[in-house]
Amino acid sequence: MAAGVVLLSGLAAPSPAAAAEEGTGLARHLRQTLDRLAFEQVLDTAPPATAAELNALRAGDVEKEAAPPPKQAELRAAAAAAEPIAQQPQIDLTVIELDRLGRPVSSGTVLMSPQYPDGKIVPVDRDLHTTAVRWRQWDDAGWYANKAQGTIDILPGRENAPLDFMSPYPASVLKLMVAFGVLRLVDRGELALDDTYDYQPTTVSSLCGPAGSDTVRDYLDASLTWSSNAATCALVKLLHDRGAVDGLNQTFQDLGLETLQLKNTNPANGARWGNPVTMTSLDTAKLLMLVNGGQGVLWRTPAGTAVTAAALSPASRAFFTGKLAEQGMNIALSTTNWCGASYPAQGIPQLTPPRWIAADGTVTIPGQGISYGHDVRPCDSAAEVTYAHKNGWVNNSGAEAGIVKALSGKGGRSYVVAVFSNLGYQYVDADRPTSGAENVWFTEKFAKLGKAIDAYEKQRH
Repeated sequence: MAAGVVLLSGLAAPSPAAAAEEGTGLARHLRQTLDRLAFEQVLDTAPPATAAELNALRAGDVEKEAAPPPKQAELRAAAAAAEPIAQQPQIDLTVIELDRLGRPVSSGTVLMSPQYPDGKIVPVDRDLHTTAVRWRQWDDAGWYANKAQGTIDILPGRENAPLDFMSPYPASVLKLMVAFGVLRLVDRGELALDDTYDYQPTTVSSLCGPAGSDTVRDYLDASLTWSSNAATCALVKLLHDRGAVDGLNQTFQDLGLETLQLKNTNPANGARWGNPVTMTSLDTAKLLMLVNGGQGVLWRTPAGTAVTAAALSPASRAFFTGKLAEQGMNIALSTTNWCGASYPAQGIPQLTPPRWIAADGTVTIPGQGISYGHDVRPCDSAAEVTYAHKNGWVNNSGAEAGIVKALSGKGGRSYVVAVFSNLGYQYVDADRPTSGAENVWFTEKFAKLGKAIDAYEKQRH
């Protein structure tokens, strides 16, 4: 079985072929864990059965975030009639291990799809870059009708790459790109966090809602901590108003984060979040490594340019990571919002941000209108790490990316994790309980994946 790990910190990098054949460690563990968790056992609550339903999927891929997750009764009814998933799900997973100064030590990237049902390890070089994958844009209908074979290339010149992968839509993890772009404007002095932005859409989108006004700081807070779509639409429109969207996409190219592309959004209202918006786990993990603020050169671009944390100011990095650390939606790789529940499984053993914890220990997210109803204090007592992260979900996208750091005396591990998949709330576990699983929008296999990754990192430190 092919496997590969990239060892950094000045070590000579193996060739991609050698890395794929000879490497061991983190990447192999990730591949084996994905294989063991058997994501192909999930059920599909809405498989298209006719050509008309496939055409409806094609027509519905423009405003992907506008439809809210189903209510519990709706999901319960859909789960009762669900069918086995048609094929191996699409999963893109990266972990980058960091040293105490936030510099990369090793990494692993694994792809899983109908073409790679047992998982494929992606060979990457010492700069955490790969040319071994032909990245394709997500296609809602094509995942079913074309066996997950994409037709639109994300990057040019990859026609002869050994791996071919249709990258899942990033869902609300795209808000990391938006926040990065806005904070770059702050760093250049073109706006301030406490400036008021009047959101005045010329057309109203169901995703974004009506006009409004708030500070840039508050828009960023709502976007990053509880995933407000309305706040994010305002920020995307702000970027368009400043003529900054093309520049942001070019910045990602200049940083060597080639697959991060905030494309085709609507300058009239900040909406139209569809499949041309792309992210991959490797580039997303690298972006978070930059936001985390490691010392020295973090990687070099294919053009040889050194990339450091100076791509954002210290103040912007602190603000960005601080908001991610206040994440209210601890519901995928970590599941502390349901502390003590038999379902979903326990994920990354994080400390739950106190911002959302009521006097009785339960978590409530007012912006999402959700009260989780489980006392998180026992999980906080047993917590081993902090987890600054952002997740996202639509019917056929489940994604998460974050920075994990051990609490004092809890093992010393530090790493970045990013995962993108087509397993949104349309897909459920076969053993999902008929009650008591309110607001569970992901398969619990993600929580088991998070737990397995963290346990592996703990024993390495």
